Amino acid sequence: MPDPVGSKLFPIMIGVVGFICAVAIFLKPDEAPNWPKLGIVFSILCAVVTLVGYAYALKPLGFIIPTAVASGVVSYLIRRNLLTALLTGVGLSVGLFALFKYALGLGLVAFSKNLIG
Repeated sequence: MPDPVGSKLFPIMIGVVGFICAVAIFLKPDEAPNWPKLGIVFSILCAVVTLVGYAYALKPLGFIIPTAVASGVVSYLIRRNLLTALLTGVGLSVGLFALFKYALGLGLVAFSKNLIG
């Protein structure tokens, strides 16, 4: 079902809200900010690198593998439990694929043709 206002409206709205928030922080910064500890900054950096890698891995690898890896890594960064992170990664990737592909009708590819031949 096409969107009557076009597919660009939602990202533009998110960008405008983000810009307004950035301007507000710039004009009235917190006088005594509580900076995160170095370990938290490292976790945030790992999450950012993971999500950028996820964006680049979607097309060549399909949806399921990159989503499982990215959600597993982010889950591990939130709560350091390897089994929970693995189950979260696999569960989210398969569950989201089923939701997006079959319930919402999006044209996702589970695995790239390069992987399965």
